[in-house]
Formats: sequence, structure tokens, C-alpha cells
Amino acid sequence: MRNFETPLGVAFAAALIVACAPPSTQSGPPVAVTPGPEADDTTGRSTLPVGFGSLRQDDIAIRLQPTGFIVRAIPVDENVIRLLTPDSYRALRDLQESNRGSIDRITRRSGGRRPAVWYVSFYGLQPEARFSPMDLVITSAGQDFRPIDVIGLSTGFGEERLKQRETQSAVYLYSGEIDLDHPLVVTFQGERNATWEQVLQRIERERALVRARASGGTAR
Repeated sequence: MRNFETPLGVAFAAALIVACAPPSTQSGPPVAVTPGPEADDTTGRSTLPVGFGSLRQDDIAIRLQPTGFIVRAIPVDENVIRLLTPDSYRALRDLQESNRGSIDRITRRSGGRRPAVWYVSFYGLQPEARFSPMDLVITSAGQDFRPIDVIGLSTGFGEERLKQRETQSAVYLYSGEIDLDHPLVVTFQGERNATWEQVLQRIERERALVRARASGGTAR
């Protein structure tokens, strides 16, 4: 089921589009960040302090390039986004919270288990590039996961086409069994990306750096 008409989160999506659309230009001084709730954490990794990360959104994004456009998919998971720069962390947290009502309704409708939340953007490389939003499949532990719902963030997302240099974006919800601590594969319209294994190495290095910065009191 698709929820392309939801207007919530458009302002936050605009900020994320700036961060995710090529070229990436995330910068700025450290800012105060209020951490998100830890109730959904099952690994204890979200006990990492907020405000010490240095990764950019592109560092954790999965990128695919079907004919005519670029897709970037980012997991909005507390165990991962706490490793981002403060501005990027806050933007993704605010994006999730601004759509909390819709996410909760979809959660209740799909059986009550909290879904995995992803932020996905589509950037047009040529005029009238068409895409099928529900075809973004994540393979984790040998199992294929299709979106249980999609919340369109940008005006016109439901039209399923892109103008050249236009970005459309959405919040994607998947079954919670997706395991971000192990390699996974993302496929979309014939394109396949299996680079999450390399991203995990970057994430583990950054976790160690965040702990070191926090112990030394040095924010990024």
C-alpha cells in the first residue's frame, strides 16, 4: 500500500535533498542535538553519544543508477545515524518524527511490529525518467523484503516520474527483520548494489572514533 499524498515532512525532505543530491556538500560547525528515543534499540549501540559523529549521509547511503536517474537509500536507524554529523543526525531524526503519526498508523495496520525506516531519494538525470517506487527490494539474510508502505515527502512523488535535475523523496517502511549489522543487497529496476558490507566497515571504524571523541570531550 502506498501513501504518496502525505504532506508531512516536506520541509525536512528539502533539507535532506540538499544533503543527498549530487554533489554532496554537508558541512558546518557542531550543533546541539537532542538524542532520539532508545526504546527500539536491541543492540545497545544507540547508547553511543550524539554529537560526536563525522560521517556524511553519502557515507552510509546505498546508491543505484538505473537508466535516467540515481537512487539513494539511507537507513534511518538509531544505531547508524548517531555516527553522522550533528546536522545530518538531527535532519534524519526530525524527518522520522515529523512522520511519526503516519508510521504509527502503518505499524498498527501491519500487525504492530515497528518497521524499519529508510529515507530514499530519486534524482533525475534525463527528462521524464520513470520509476516504480515499490520495486525497491532489500535482501537480508537470504530473504527479500519489499516495502510495506511508502510515504511520499515531495510534491509529485506519486506521479512516478522525474524531470531532469529534479529530486523526489519518500520514507520507506520495511519489515523489521532487516539486519543492518550484516551484509545486505538492494535492488531496483534491474540494478543491484551489494556495497553494504564495505559500509559496515566504515560504520565500525566510526563507532570506535565516536567513543574516543566522547571520552576526550571532542565534538565534531
